[in-house]
Amino acid sequence: MILDATKILFGYLLGPVSGSLLLGRLRGIDIRQQGSGNAGGTNAFRTQGLGFALGVVLVDLGKSALAAWVGGYGIADGSHALRVALLAGAAAAAGHVWPLYFGFRGGKGVAAVLGVLLVLWPPGAAVMVGVILLVLATTGYVGLGSILSGVALVPAAMWFAPEPHRPVWTAAAVVVAAFILFTHRSNVHRLWAGTENRFDRARVLARLFSK
Repeated sequence: MILDATKILFGYLLGPVSGSLLLGRLRGIDIRQQGSGNAGGTNAFRTQGLGFALGVVLVDLGKSALAAWVGGYGIADGSHALRVALLAGAAAAAGHVWPLYFGFRGGKGVAAVLGVLLVLWPPGAAVMVGVILLVLATTGYVGLGSILSGVALVPAAMWFAPEPHRPVWTAAAVVVAAFILFTHRSNVHRLWAGTENRFDRARVLARLFSK
């Protein structure tokens, strides 16, 4: 029990290792003072370019993947290992959004969630990435794609998550969907008001079918 709690605490302490804030310090900037003010990959791309954003995403994926791996490592019981790994990964995602080392102002957690899925259930990560890319290519809205990717994870878990852990994965997917919706609540407000930022260049499918 103490070891499990230690692994989960490790996940949270790892979560605030924010790619955008760390790389930003190396560049002499605070990403939260630029663009949308968010310390995530999308704002990093808008304000600092593709190379910087890729570095941010790799750090944010890697830290949560490491937290999930450490969480399940050395536990013989598969169900127990999955639960601890998920909790450690969730703690890393929470640490990313509310970073202890950076004034509790972090990113929105999508990359952190994907890192956990890459270790524990790669098809789930593929579902989320596929939905994000599809929504981005049709609407240009990254935030909307992120929200819908979390929603899509729920039926994916209900129908395709590996047995005998499907109920655990379904519950985890519901938590992920609610978490992403919460962290993107400002995007929802802007979408409703018609003021959400849009990547028009990414709307390749929209332009294709409009011809």
